[in-house]
Amino acid sequence: MSLNAFDFRDIDPGERVLMGPGPSDVPARVLQAMSAPCIGHLDPVFLSIMDETQQLLRFLFQTENALTIPVSGTGSAGMETCFVNLVEPGDEVVVCVNGVFGTRMVDIVNRLGGKLIRVDAEWGRTIDPELVRQAVKGRHPKVLAVVHAETSTGVCQPLDDLCAIAKESGALFLVDMVTSLGGLDVALDRTGIDAAYSGTQKCISCPPGLSPLSFSTAAMKVLQQRKTPVASWYLDMSMVSSYWGADRKYHHTAPINMIYALREALRIIAEEGLEARFARHRVNHRALVAGVEAMGLSMLVAEGERLPMLNAIRIPEGANDLKVRKALLNDFSMEIGGGLGALAGKVWRVGLMGHASRRRNVFLFLSALETILKAQGVSIGTGALEASARVYDAMTV
Repeated sequence: MSLNAFDFRDIDPGERVLMGPGPSDVPARVLQAMSAPCIGHLDPVFLSIMDETQQLLRFLFQTENALTIPVSGTGSAGMETCFVNLVEPGDEVVVCVNGVFGTRMVDIVNRLGGKLIRVDAEWGRTIDPELVRQAVKGRHPKVLAVVHAETSTGVCQPLDDLCAIAKESGALFLVDMVTSLGGLDVALDRTGIDAAYSGTQKCISCPPGLSPLSFSTAAMKVLQQRKTPVASWYLDMSMVSSYWGADRKYHHTAPINMIYALREALRIIAEEGLEARFARHRVNHRALVAGVEAMGLSMLVAEGERLPMLNAIRIPEGANDLKVRKALLNDFSMEIGGGLGALAGKVWRVGLMGHASRRRNVFLFLSALETILKAQGVSIGTGALEASARVYDAMTV
């Protein structure tokens, strides 16, 4: 087979406003850091960058956990890492399911030969702690797992009650923080979370490719006392931790330039400050919802159970889901997400994550959506931008 290299043009996707379920917009500083020279993964300079990245991750996770590292892989790799290291065949595992990513946890537990105890809630609603308490009654599960920010629905799951139930039953508390880390206040040590994982491409505003993860002392003890080898060699934290620890034992070649990018993204978060960052996500969420409701549209998730960084909007009657999303992309260079699973064709998922959580993006989305819906002949209310602006004005009083 022959080819002409000049047939392949330079990569230029054009500018996009990323307001879907991820990835989110990446600051220029992060992209610039990513383009720094690639050096060896055991180079002393890179080892110091690894140390700094761990310090910044502990700041973001609000933890003192020694094993706090970025796993080489996306958020799903972080999910699998937690389960393959903490679950052995026959272990009882409670999984709370109210969306796509809870069902993914279920799949992994079954693949590992764990004994699944499943607790379900309607998609778009939080898990009832009382149902979890009933499910563990008389049992001693090894792990209780839940998705904090269910990206498929926009639900924010309260954690304190579930954490208490985990401790009462002697289980490790495992939390999916892929969408929430960097946008919501979840302190691992204060809350009592034993294992958590996230993804770089959501509220951290770094390209996808790494999964920040943290194990408590209790989780590390479970790992060290396993009776069987970790099912995945690549994700075996008993070995990977030695590479990220003082020994620096070679395990795999770390994605060097991605770690440059993560370090810079975490620096940006530290400069803004956690409280300021969480507040920014909250106000932009409220402004978006005010504008959406002024148009006569409604949110999938009830107030008080909503995520600030992922907004599920019910598609109004008469609107064509795919045509609306295509028009946003083609006419406004804006990406939003459609519904997944049972919610396909029923909701739009609009992200306000990290660098993308800005007043400009809120106004741009509302004005673009209003224009597109009117062009499709959908009857909507007026005053979306004014309603949104009032939220911002109230913050300055």
